[in-house]
Amino acid sequence: MSDTYSTRAALHEQFVDGYGTVRVLPMDAELDGPVVHGWVNADRAAFWGMRGLAEGEVTAIYAHMEALDTHHAHLLVKDGEPVALLQTYEPAADRVGECYAVEPGDIGVHLLVAPAGPGGGRPGWTTALLGAVASYVLLGLDRARVVVDPDVRNERAIARFRRQGFTPGPVVVLPEVDLPDVQLPEKRAQLAFLARETVFPGGVPDRSA
Repeated sequence: MSDTYSTRAALHEQFVDGYGTVRVLPMDAELDGPVVHGWVNADRAAFWGMRGLAEGEVTAIYAHMEALDTHHAHLLVKDGEPVALLQTYEPAADRVGECYAVEPGDIGVHLLVAPAGPGGGRPGWTTALLGAVASYVLLGLDRARVVVDPDVRNERAIARFRRQGFTPGPVVVLPEVDLPDVQLPEKRAQLAFLARETVFPGGVPDRSA
């Protein structure tokens, strides 16, 4: 395992049989900005909305996020190597909250998987990673439901979420955000939801106590 990541405290660590050990680290904008900048500028990350940004601009965006209580960025590390960017957020404090009825226990998720290595993609690789993400978000953070809002044109992401057990919701138009620290264009998104009991049947603690 690379010392760069092994010495950093993890929010969640999980061994996935046949896959490896996944660690969820709080993103450090200064340390991780260069790596994430390379990911968000790749052609495959067009729907992430950061293509063309300079490294300093990407770092500034995530430095701003570090100061928020409602939005958080994480680096996913598999067997010592960074493999994905995970963002979690409170839907009621995000533009998606204007487009559906937010329920108690909801948490929003954005996931950007790093480009495949020299050996290319492997069947089931992302599915295994998403399983670890579900464990962290639904069990580790004690949430009832995950909400995702991929661009309607991002057919690969939508299909991946369906395979993972997400239930499609409505197609909505996320309003433009134009603030001093955040600029997001209007987006047509396919909402989808994943309930904790779908992923962990019989293992949901009694929330009424």
